[in-house]
Amino acid sequence: MRLLTTAHPVYFVAGSWSPGCAAGSGRRPPAPARIVCRLRAHRNDSSGAGEEPPQSGPHPALRFLAGLAAAASVALGSPADIAQASAVLTRDEINTINLFQRNTPSVVFITNLANRRDAFTLNEMQVPQGAGSGFVWDRQGHIVTNYHVVKGASELMVTIAGGEEYRAKVIGFDEDKDVAVLRLKTESEVDLRPVSLGSSSDLQVGQKVFAIGNPFGLDHTLTTGVISGLGREIASGTTGRPIQDVIQTDAAINPGNSGGPLLDSGGSLIGVNTAIYSPSGANSGVGFAIPVDIVRSSAEQIITYGKVVRPIVGISFAPDQSVEQLGLSGVLVLDARNGGPADKAGVRGTTRDEYGRLVLGDIILSVDGSKIKSGSDLYRVLDKKRVGDTLDVEILRGDEKVHLGITLEASS
Repeated sequence: MRLLTTAHPVYFVAGSWSPGCAAGSGRRPPAPARIVCRLRAHRNDSSGAGEEPPQSGPHPALRFLAGLAAAASVALGSPADIAQASAVLTRDEINTINLFQRNTPSVVFITNLANRRDAFTLNEMQVPQGAGSGFVWDRQGHIVTNYHVVKGASELMVTIAGGEEYRAKVIGFDEDKDVAVLRLKTESEVDLRPVSLGSSSDLQVGQKVFAIGNPFGLDHTLTTGVISGLGREIASGTTGRPIQDVIQTDAAINPGNSGGPLLDSGGSLIGVNTAIYSPSGANSGVGFAIPVDIVRSSAEQIITYGKVVRPIVGISFAPDQSVEQLGLSGVLVLDARNGGPADKAGVRGTTRDEYGRLVLGDIILSVDGSKIKSGSDLYRVLDKKRVGDTLDVEILRGDEKVHLGITLEASS
């Protein structure tokens, strides 16, 4: 129901008509006044028929308008009812609020401090050189974040949900997967609430997700979205090694969100926000998160051994662009580390002859039957292997194809 309003004045005051209704006024009253005038004329006609006009009680026009007001009040509700209705939350909103309140204590703010010397006094001081987010991994004080958030720090400050600040140290990191683990430096016990771990193996495109972090230093900010894509690949910002099976989301991720949790509708961790695709550096609706299954593997190894043990072949290889310029396809070996797995298997690196001419090394064509066209393909195969596994590697040596068995060793 719509309640129509008008800008025309009402032409009656305390039981007496305004001049707009007076006979011979010389002007036609506006529509609302005409209604009232007609009511007045009807009353005069009745009085002329010998009926005594009522001497007391509200005028019929007043009763008519009062009835309209009452009907509108019933249909629209009183101001108090309207205010109460506007405060009603949907079930989806209530679930989102509860999820935020449950998980906020698990999210921390990390400040990266660097030593700088004052140009005038030559005094050394600590100044912030970056900031990011992180989350509580366990009650022993371990905090998980992105490696690029803490890289190059001389000191780290961690602010937990209650506002308390603690110094922290890096106990280990995985540059290839952009994961780092910190531990709070405190003598007393800190009341920490670890995040609930989920799984990234059964995610679906379109699934609702929630990101909590500290964009631009604004602590504990919640943004929502959906999983826009799965199986994406991005390069590690420090080593350039590709990170596979990355989650793409349209939940707003901005500078300062790095290292914060990406949660599913149940509040379980499914990823760690790490990067955005944006020409301006601000959110453009394309964000990326490292899957929790990768983060779990790296974090558990760091907490247990202080480092991540990953199988390696023991080679360095040429950039993909250089191989393409030579008109070749595969991974060109530049060097096989002395005593490494590839060197033991007889892999040859690139050298120069006695006249200074370049002699190309072996070119890796396939590993265990999987075709290798680039360095990313090689890393993708190695990520599925374990230390001690023996690979069947097909290489191109000159004009001849050769198969070699390479046993993987642990990274140092």
